[in-house]
Amino acid sequence: MSETIGYDDFAKLDLRVARVIEARPHPNADKLMLLQVELGDGVQKQIVAGIRAHYPPETLTGKLIVVVNNLAPAMLRGETSNGMLLAATSNEKVILLTVDDPECLPGSKIK
Repeated sequence: MSETIGYDDFAKLDLRVARVIEARPHPNADKLMLLQVELGDGVQKQIVAGIRAHYPPETLTGKLIVVVNNLAPAMLRGETSNGMLLAATSNEKVILLTVDDPECLPGSKIK
C-alpha cells in the first residue's frame, strides 16, 4: 500500500473526462502512443502514454478516458505530454480507465 495522503493533497489533482480524438504510435519509441484528447470547450491536449503494446491506435479513437489535467508538461522522446491518462494494471495487462456513459461530456470534472 502507498503512503496515506490528506484531502488537500488529493484536491490538487484536476481529474477530467477526455475524449480521444486521435491516437498514433510515437515515431521514436516502441512502447509509447501519442493521443490527442479533447477536454471540452475546444481545448485539446497531447498526451504521451506507454500503452502501445496494449491498445491498437484505432481502438482508442472516440473513447472517453480519465486524465490528470494539471500535470506539468513533460518531454518524452521528443514529444510533449500535457497530462496523464489513468490506467490499471492487472496481471501485466494495462486497462484504461474509461467512462461508459456517452452523455458524460469531455471536460467533466472527476470528484
